[in-house]
Amino acid sequence: MTDLPALLVAAPILASVTVLLVGLLRRRTGWPLAVLASVVQLAGAVALAALAFGDEPVRYVVGGFTAPFGIELVVDGASATMVVLIAFVALGILGYARRAGPRSNTFYATYLLLVAGLTGMSLTGDVFNMYVFLEITGLAAYALVATGEGGESALAALKYLLVGTVGASLFLLGIGYAFVATGTLNMADLAMQLEAVGYGSPLVQAAFGLLVVGLFVKVAVFPVHTWQPDAYANAADSVSALISALVSTVAAYALVRIVFTVFTVDFLVANAFARTVLVAAAAVSIVVGSVLAVTQRDLKRMLAYSSISQFGLVVGAVAIGNGTALTGAMIHLVGHGVMKGGLFLTCGLIATATGARTVDEYEGLVERLPVGAGAFAVLALAMVGVPPAVGFVGKWYIALGAVEAAAWPLAVVILASTLLTLAYFARVLERMFFREPTTLATDVETSERAATGEVAADGTGPGREPDPAAVSAGMRATVVAAAVLAVVLGLAAFEYGQLLEPTIERLLA
Repeated sequence: MTDLPALLVAAPILASVTVLLVGLLRRRTGWPLAVLASVVQLAGAVALAALAFGDEPVRYVVGGFTAPFGIELVVDGASATMVVLIAFVALGILGYARRAGPRSNTFYATYLLLVAGLTGMSLTGDVFNMYVFLEITGLAAYALVATGEGGESALAALKYLLVGTVGASLFLLGIGYAFVATGTLNMADLAMQLEAVGYGSPLVQAAFGLLVVGLFVKVAVFPVHTWQPDAYANAADSVSALISALVSTVAAYALVRIVFTVFTVDFLVANAFARTVLVAAAAVSIVVGSVLAVTQRDLKRMLAYSSISQFGLVVGAVAIGNGTALTGAMIHLVGHGVMKGGLFLTCGLIATATGARTVDEYEGLVERLPVGAGAFAVLALAMVGVPPAVGFVGKWYIALGAVEAAAWPLAVVILASTLLTLAYFARVLERMFFREPTTLATDVETSERAATGEVAADGTGPGREPDPAAVSAGMRATVVAAAVLAVVLGLAAFEYGQLLEPTIERLLA
């Protein structure tokens, strides 16, 4: 038995403590230590994934206490995918954050703590420990959002904390109901005990509702999405990319795990209303998220509302509940992590070089910053679902799954999501490539901001003066790599879908 599952959770925590302690002796040690820890984390995640894509998952029992009494970590194709995605994205964003900031040791320590929480959520085979890692993830994310400059970041972090705490509390209450009904917390054991209690039991139905709604808050499904736009828009660019790429993504993975590993497809068959709620949440999130994105002028806020729509697709796949749709959900989670994280990083790069942060300020951007405009265009088209990008493959699988299940209303909404996504990205692309550059009133604005003390000390604040020289090679390389990866993943996605088949079959068994 390999100890890698436990080490992948423990290593980022130890690295986080090390960053804090070493930082007391030497300043500016946070970034190199975080990079070293992230490289080790990525190597371990890849090694573990090589063991997990088989007929049986890798199981690790913490402390030698066997399940269902002990704490169990379970690694199959789905959880291994999440662990690799977390490690890869976290390492990539560190390359960007070296120049873009924030640069304090406390930031890097919190960054590693977030990686630990997300990894634990992905690997745990126990619902209570999923709650513990959900809280670790939440606390780290609240702190990271607050690292942005100015009162708006602090306010967004406070709102995120309050709404996120409600979601976590509902999730914990759902665990309590499930434990009262069955007397166990192990996911595999819960699946058997819930069936024995009966899927029509009000206690079981209440547990399902509370767990799902709690995760809806974390995923930011409409209408419990209110924390997300402010958190994404007001955080530092590196933080926006990190939490948009990973936090809601892993929460959506947790939703898949709770619905199919704990409650199983049989619960959805026995409770048609539960499936109806999932379908309604998916359809409303896809449509309303897109409409709200179209109405935004601020790019980061537009991307935030876009995420509400994109995660609606994943909830739709959960509601469909067949192998094709779930394969699409996993591909879309990976694709969204790369594409949305890349888009936020590109917005940060463009703002650093030109000061442009609104749709109108992107006019003629291709002449002022061709690398930024090109990366944004590729990532935006990938998000729309233009072949052969990964955004197309994920949507294709989910739509095909809806057709196979004869879920026609949801199939129409899923297919229409491509047009809805195009609606808010097309106006940005048109301004970047088909309009003359406009002169921004940056001189006046930055003078006013400097006079009021809004200029950031470490380059992360909203009032930062445009400076093309402040864009490092690492920042450019990161956004270009994200754009290339969005296409390469699309080419490899069908083969990945075949590797995922044993895991999907176990989820639906």
